[in-house]
Amino acid sequence: MATTRTALGNRAGKILFTLMAAGLAASATASEPVERPVYGSNDAVPKTMTPAEQRWVELNPIVAPARGVTPAPTGDHRATAEYEPVHGICLSWKGPSGWKAIMQQMAKHITTSGEAFVYVAVSNVSERTEANTALTNAGANMDRVRFMLRTTDTIWIRDYGPRYMYQGNVRAVVDHTYNRPRPNDNNYNSWFAQQLGHAYYELPLVHGGGNYHLNSQFEGFATDLIMDENPSLTANEIIDIWFDYQAVETRLTDAYPSSVDSTQHIDMWLQVIGTRAAVISDWPFESGSIQAQVADGLTSQLESEGWAITRVPARRVSGVHYTYTNVVMCNNIVLVPTYTNSLVSPLNQQALDAWASALPDHTIIPINCQAIVTASGVMHCITMHIPEHLGGDNPTAYLETLRGGQQLDPGDTVEIRWLTDVPSPQSLTVSIDLSVDGGSSFGTSIAAGLADTGSFIWTVPDIGTTAGRVRITALNGQGLSGFDASVENITITGTPICPGDVTGSGVVNLADLNLVLANFGSTGPDGDANGDGVVDLADLNMVLANFGCGS
Repeated sequence: MATTRTALGNRAGKILFTLMAAGLAASATASEPVERPVYGSNDAVPKTMTPAEQRWVELNPIVAPARGVTPAPTGDHRATAEYEPVHGICLSWKGPSGWKAIMQQMAKHITTSGEAFVYVAVSNVSERTEANTALTNAGANMDRVRFMLRTTDTIWIRDYGPRYMYQGNVRAVVDHTYNRPRPNDNNYNSWFAQQLGHAYYELPLVHGGGNYHLNSQFEGFATDLIMDENPSLTANEIIDIWFDYQAVETRLTDAYPSSVDSTQHIDMWLQVIGTRAAVISDWPFESGSIQAQVADGLTSQLESEGWAITRVPARRVSGVHYTYTNVVMCNNIVLVPTYTNSLVSPLNQQALDAWASALPDHTIIPINCQAIVTASGVMHCITMHIPEHLGGDNPTAYLETLRGGQQLDPGDTVEIRWLTDVPSPQSLTVSIDLSVDGGSSFGTSIAAGLADTGSFIWTVPDIGTTAGRVRITALNGQGLSGFDASVENITITGTPICPGDVTGSGVVNLADLNLVLANFGSTGPDGDANGDGVVDLADLNMVLANFGCGS
């Protein structure tokens, strides 16, 4: 990860976000009862906080959980980029008819040309029926639509929904505290991860997901809004948290002025489209403005580092920020917003052409987003990506503990923890095996036929080895399996066991060599040093490699 932790242009005089969100000056008094707003399915709730929400937050500050409440993931893990292969896109069926019409078109293209699933959050059966009819009529492939019956508050799932990462070859959700007083939205991710059987981690940050972009090479971007939202933390502390939980080195940039973009989220003016490629807004009608300086400055910096940058126009009209970077990438398609405002619509084709030039191997699909852009967000703001399952039809597994480097004594009780992932909901059983030869063979069974609970307490046997490794194997009902094992050796300080001792004498000597040679090429237990059912060169090599062990 050859990146540098930087915090660029951090603003002086940070605003206490939870007390003065969006510049609120008025404060509630004891004579003015304040209630948290509750929203209906058709309410046009903006992406930014409403005045009523601002009053609520004054008295009920939004606070992230303490660091370590959900420990950071261990071992091999990384957050996934949106241009990587996608399994599904999350939506929330909220808002007026114009907003839902946009989701209809999105779902149609995602489930057909995009070859992905759509996971639609619906708060009740009535919403599910409405959404099912609307998506069917729009031409969505309903075999790829999954309704998630769980109450949400708003459409803005990018800001509160599940951000994904891989632990090894297993998908996991990394969450944050939503920077809005919308409890159903904030609680959605832990439930969603449980429904899909995915691990769940909670960042100790107040945050909005639209203020984060990353590539697949452990590099991320956010505006320094994140410091307003977490005033007790320094820039480097925030960057460290993202690194610990997502294995991403994050670059903080200046935010647009709130008078230009009330969200101050980076997805309103930047989209990462490849390992070293991005699309960034240009401001042809406000050259030299603060927002133009921010976008131009990052463009120059990234180009100097070897990034390929494509510029697309942006424009402000009557206080509305019209953006062409707030797109949805889904496998081989890109959904790009267009607008009908007479001052902006002439820019539509220019933006579409730029996207086609930047991604010539993708299909660029325009979606009319005029109905929602006035609410401070567009399509990227109402989606969250679920990456593909890496095992194909096979389950995958990830060994969380005993990944290597431990020293264990006989009789120790040790927790073996694991994660599993499947392409679709299915029951799994788990087996755990021990190798004493650095993973060449796993001849000692620790447990078999376990329920997939994610944890097993192992009593370490009296086996002596400096090359122990543990393997977890997940098996489905069709006989398909996936496994993961320790990546470094484990020492067990017990009675030595000698790999290659096919005679059972406790010593590897000429008798073992003769038994292997006598049965070379045969099947069966005699001479089968590694337990694979056949006596071959691997068994001969094991005997020779351990010749003299135990003597």
